[in-house]
Formats: sequence, C-alpha cells, structure tokens
Amino acid sequence: MTVFEVWAPAASSVDLVLDGTRIPMVAHTMVGEAGVPTLDADGRWSVEVAGDYRGHRYGFSLDGADPLPDPRGRVLPDGPLGLSEVVVPEHRWRDAGWQPPPWHGAVVVEIHIGTFTPEGTFRAAADQLGPLVELGVTHVELMPIAPFSGRHGWGYDGVTWWGVHAPYGTPDDLSAFVDTAHGHGLGVLLDVVHNHFGPEGAVLDRFGPYRTDRHSTPWGDAVNLDGPGSDAVRREICESACAWLRDHHIDGLRLDATHALRDDRAVHLLDELRAAVRLLGTELGRPFVLIAENDRSDPRIVNGPEAGGHGLDAVWADDLHHAIHAVVTGERLGYYEDFGAAEQIADVVRHGVAFRDTWSAHRGRRHGADHDGVSDDALVVALQNHDQVGNRAAGERLASLIGFEGQMAAAALVLTSPSVVLLLQGEEWAASTPFPYFADHTDPSLVAAVRAGRLEEFAAFGWGPDAVADPEEEATFRSAVLRWEEIDLEPHATVRRWYRDLLAVRRRHLLPSRHAAVATVEGDAVVVVERGDLLTAANLGSAPHRFAPDGWDGAAAHATPSARRGTAGAWHLDPRSAVVLERR
Repeated sequence: MTVFEVWAPAASSVDLVLDGTRIPMVAHTMVGEAGVPTLDADGRWSVEVAGDYRGHRYGFSLDGADPLPDPRGRVLPDGPLGLSEVVVPEHRWRDAGWQPPPWHGAVVVEIHIGTFTPEGTFRAAADQLGPLVELGVTHVELMPIAPFSGRHGWGYDGVTWWGVHAPYGTPDDLSAFVDTAHGHGLGVLLDVVHNHFGPEGAVLDRFGPYRTDRHSTPWGDAVNLDGPGSDAVRREICESACAWLRDHHIDGLRLDATHALRDDRAVHLLDELRAAVRLLGTELGRPFVLIAENDRSDPRIVNGPEAGGHGLDAVWADDLHHAIHAVVTGERLGYYEDFGAAEQIADVVRHGVAFRDTWSAHRGRRHGADHDGVSDDALVVALQNHDQVGNRAAGERLASLIGFEGQMAAAALVLTSPSVVLLLQGEEWAASTPFPYFADHTDPSLVAAVRAGRLEEFAAFGWGPDAVADPEEEATFRSAVLRWEEIDLEPHATVRRWYRDLLAVRRRHLLPSRHAAVATVEGDAVVVVERGDLLTAANLGSAPHRFAPDGWDGAAAHATPSARRGTAGAWHLDPRSAVVLERR
C-alpha cells in the first residue's frame, strides 16, 4: 500500500495522477460543533493505492488542471516542472550509535556538490572526504541541495523544501554520503533556504498560501509565516527540517538569511523550529545544531529564550572576514567601506563583532549590539566562504588577490580563533579555481535579468562589465570545479600543510572563552593575538616588522616562509607573513 498526501486548502477537488492515471483523493474531515463532518480547515487530501510504486512518476491535479509535482516530493528526476518520483528509502545505515563531533572547536568545510568533484554527485563527493579528515576538519556543510531550475547552480533558488537536486543523485545517494562521512568521524550540516523560492519552477503557490504580499524580501514576496494559512506553511518548514535530520541522519542545519524570515507573530518561526529540532534530538538521543545566517549582528539569535532570544546554536559572523579582507586587499567599496584599519581586526577578535550599537557608514546608521556574553562556539568565522568569494565579479579566491603567503598570514588569525572555523572548499590548498556565481535558468527573460542584476550589484564595488563572469554560461560553472591534483603540487601543498598544522595547534589550545584573548596592533598592520599558551602575530601590512614578544622564549614556532627567527627571541616578519607560537 502506498499513501499519497498533499496540502491544497483552496482546491475543490484533487486527483492523484499516477503513471498517467487519475485517482480522486479524499479531503480530510473533522467533526464540527454540530457533529456534522466538514472539510478540514487544514486542507489536507490523501489517498491509498494498493501496490509498490517506487520509481514511478506521480503528481497532483488541482480542480482538473494539469498535474503538478508533489511539494513534499523527495526527487524531481525531470526537473522542477516535471513530475515527482515515488521514493522508498533503501539505504542500509552503518552508523548505529553515531554521535557527532563536539561543536566547541568545530572546523567546518563548506562544499558545493556540483563543483566539489568533476562528477558533481553525492557518490563522488563521498570518495573525497579522506583528505578533509587528514586536514583536521570535523564537519562538512553542504550548500543547498533542494531541487532548482537547470543543471547547475548555487542552490539558493530551490523550489521545494523536501527534495534533492536530481543531477546530484538520489535521496539514497545523499544518505550514503552522510553514512560515509560518519564513518570518517565527520559531522554533516546542510544549508537550507526557507526565506524564498527560486524564480523559475516554483509551483507551491498553486497548492496554498506559501507566500504573502504582506511582507517583501530582496527576492520578492515573503514566505507566509504570519498570515492566513501560515500554520501549515510553518509546519511544512519544521517537518521538512526534521526530515533531513531524521531520514538522512544529517547533524545540523544552516538557515539561510534568517533576517528575511518576516514573521510578526509572538512566537517566531525560529523559536518553533528550535523546539521541533530539540524534541527530535531528545527522541533520537543525539544533538543537532542550528546555525543562522543573519546580517543584523543581533545576539538574540543565539541567546536563550530566558534572555529573550531564539536560542540557536550559532550564527555566521562575517565581521572578522570583512576586517581582514579590507586590510589585506585595500578594498573599500560596498560594505568594506566600514573597514580598513588593523585595529578593527583586533577589536573583532576581542568582542566577536565589529558593530555593537555603533556607527556604520555603509548603512548610514548605528548597527548591531554587544556580543560579549556570547560564547565562542556561537560564532562561525571564516576567511573565505561562498558569499564572500562568489559575490565577487569573477569569484576570485583570496590567494589570487594577495598571493599564497598573504592568504597563509591572514588564515593564521582565523585558524587560531576560538570561534567555530569555516573553510570554503579548496581554501586549504589555495585552489586555483575561482568560485563565481553560476546559474542555468531556461527562461530567456530571467537569464537576461540575472545578468543585468549581477552587473548592477557589482557596480557598487567598482567592478565593470568586462570583469564580471557571465553567471549563465556553462564555462563559468566549469571554472569552479576543484582540481584535486593540486593538493600535492607547490605552492598548494605548502598552504595545505600550513592549514593542517595550525588546525592541530588549534585543537591543542581550545579555551572556553573569547574574553581570554588579548589582541593588539604593532607597527603598520601587525595583528598580535595572545590567548593562553598560544600567540599569533600576522603582518598584514606593507612594511617589514621586528616582532619580539616577551616571555615566549623556547615556545614551539610555526611560521610562513617569509617569517624568520632573529636573535633574543625576536622574529622578522616580512609583509604578509605570520608566526604562531605555542607553549606546550
């Protein structure tokens, strides 16, 4: 027996279309006040069909119209406008008793399935996890894998909350990837998008009020979280989130752009989602992490409910990236206009964020709030991520802007940070491949709009049309595919050894509090961070510097090629070099 169910509150009739055959569905009923059966206000329809239909195509016809794919479909083999496929999980799990690595001190690598390997599949990605383990990574974070239009894209224009992008593989392939990762001791996180749907192929609006014009977002009408019918929409979000964790054994979710979850209810969606995930964790006996992307520098994202917060586990904290990037590249346009002084790097190290109800020239107003009570593992910091690399004209990685050793020096400040560290795939060897934005839309008008939109966005950074990679060209996508053979070639191998060694240093010196860090600036732009028995000095400026720390004689040293040991415990730091000292 196969059960089919769909939420379609506005439909007068719904048919299951299975292998081309229409089968009427039944509206759920409830008993009204007078004892008379009435149409369920929730709008659920269902039907049971005898037989095993795994692998068969199906959809739902609303009021006699052409069939649409299942909003809860686990795979759309023919794309977002095709029908769904009946999926019965067949993967045999090998991770009994699995417990994810501790979140405190976590090192996460963000990977894009389509470009992580030449094959661009879950199965191929599973075969490349060994080098990440050897590096010292604890978690992998998958960029969105929900179905989207075309063959390749970043995934942030998904059209459902439940399925996997068919070119990456099947739901069982995803489970096999997670199972393999767990076998390596790696946790798996998944980036999910609940704040908007893609501009092409999204048909959920035909089933029910998934969107509302009461609020707007940068992508158009907001997802309906607080209007009529929003109870069911919120339930879809929470149940789909829990399905990734329960059915595919994923260990946590990164929630995209939570500032765009427009919700005026007293109980915010983030509170409801946190409660659902915590309950599931209790039932399954293992913890899950919820990580927010949020641009408000608001500690309430991670503060507990007792402090008036949403109580998520962590938030992406971009200020350290911005502060370092502006100093080492000299870029000052766009949001980098708020940065550029080495003292700001030290300030972010001390406080976690740059803006604490303080002036932001880029925004033209005060921004943020004090994060001094926020724990280290509630902040995720990065030197590079998909946004900061991909949202450049050509997706240039940092090494292509400031050189290999320049990246190593900047990375020293991030890798020895007490916060959770995020790497972008290939960063650990300064991959030669860029990571530009790419898409594969089929509507010519949308293709033109995406191209024009990117040009307009980049104009704020001073990048002209000649510098912008065409997001709709397949060559742009192909340019981002990692070349794994580079990890054994110089200078990539030297960069990778640096990352591996500093991650080992990091593991030896984890401390419970960011406030133990003393961060100062010497000379032109030499940022010095002392934290317990660990000291990092990174010369991010253009002038050489003599660094002579007191009390560190005899400490083990890790240095970039242009950092040279002098006399009496001093170090000569050439521009864009670094040394890390540790007392053992």
